[in-house]
Amino acid sequence: MTGFKSLVNGSGVFLQPQDNKLATTTSAIGASVHEPMNETQPESRLSRRLGLHDAVGIGLGAMLGAGAFAAPGPAAALAGSGLILALVLAGAVAYANATSTARLAAVQPKAGGVYAFGRKRLNDTAGFIAGWAFVAGKISSLTAMALTFGAYVLPAQPKIAGIAAVAALTAVNLAGVQRTAKAATAGGLFVAVILLGVGLIAFTSPDASTSNLTPITGGHGLHGILGAAGIMFFAFAGYARIATLGEEVKDPATTIPRAVPLALGAAFAVYLIAISGALAVLGADGLANAKAPIEAAARAAGGSGAAAVARVGAGVAVLGVLLSLLAGVSRTAFAMADDHELPRFLSAVSESAKVPHVAQIITGLIVVGLVLVVPTASAIATSSMLILTYYSIAHLSALRLASEQNRPRLLAPLGLIGCAALALNLPGADVLTGVAVLAAGVALRAVARATRSS
Repeated sequence: MTGFKSLVNGSGVFLQPQDNKLATTTSAIGASVHEPMNETQPESRLSRRLGLHDAVGIGLGAMLGAGAFAAPGPAAALAGSGLILALVLAGAVAYANATSTARLAAVQPKAGGVYAFGRKRLNDTAGFIAGWAFVAGKISSLTAMALTFGAYVLPAQPKIAGIAAVAALTAVNLAGVQRTAKAATAGGLFVAVILLGVGLIAFTSPDASTSNLTPITGGHGLHGILGAAGIMFFAFAGYARIATLGEEVKDPATTIPRAVPLALGAAFAVYLIAISGALAVLGADGLANAKAPIEAAARAAGGSGAAAVARVGAGVAVLGVLLSLLAGVSRTAFAMADDHELPRFLSAVSESAKVPHVAQIITGLIVVGLVLVVPTASAIATSSMLILTYYSIAHLSALRLASEQNRPRLLAPLGLIGCAALALNLPGADVLTGVAVLAAGVALRAVARATRSS
């Protein structure tokens, strides 16, 4: 077959044109349970420059910020003192999601994350739903984080500050993925120190009371706990950025399975200390009514100086989230465009920086438009609903992978059940919004395919 290269990717053989613009699965190779799979990394138009440290940094940069600085207030309103239990449940579902995602990304290190996994392990429609849910959900997250940044650093004009942040970080991403990784790592470490400091100050404050942490189940029932867990899941979704950068990670079969749990475990420990401290000093009602919960906890425990430090930490944290989210969304859009699921021009790659520059610019422009019209709370809940849908497809793909390798997995079905439970207990209006977004994507895809066929 002149002009093609045979590439082994995970458990499948790909025949790919020399220009690397399209790969088509043509056959599957069964891997023996007793024999390791002999895999090579697929060629990519993107550059493999990220090591373990970079991948963990991107994951931490994506996670540290959203959970502590935006989600605890609405989560406390749903769960009361059961917020800590909700955080643990959210972390458990995130761990199950991380396990399935890491296993898939290790054997299929392709840009696009669960979008690519769903296409290969399930079918094109499942892959499209995952990709559409990811792009729409993370654009919603970007909107919420831009507004949160503005509320902390420029309360008088939060939308202007949010738009400026999106524009600046889009430019940073256009400079190349290594710069993105270094900036995300530095920001994640700084924010971790701030959050840990606030949590410890709050716990040692004379105003802190362990009675504010009880009852552990809260007073709002199971629906409140699960709904709050769905909100707090918003805090953990950043580890997906590691998988969506699969074509830019060195030795993905080793790096990705190590980076995902490391980033997730570190973020969970920081969240647990910071949010427990905030709950202890403010109580459930105080936390629920605080527009900036970490700042409020810092002010109550350490005065205006501590509050100022918390505001700085919030600004850096949200910038880190914006930075890594912009990278992740553009990579999924790039992969979908390369498969003709989104407009083809989104698959363009910069010759100098080797990044999907058109997808990154378009993503930034869409977020700027949404910042002007969408409220923060609705953006968070809608994002959670869509991303839980995305991970449901990850678990279905992982079940298929386990079947291919004749290795049953327990976490994939449990994770699937957990995603459904959290999504269905989010506020009803936001669940309906998420369903409408998914339906609109499927309908647009059907129209586009019918148009191409005719």
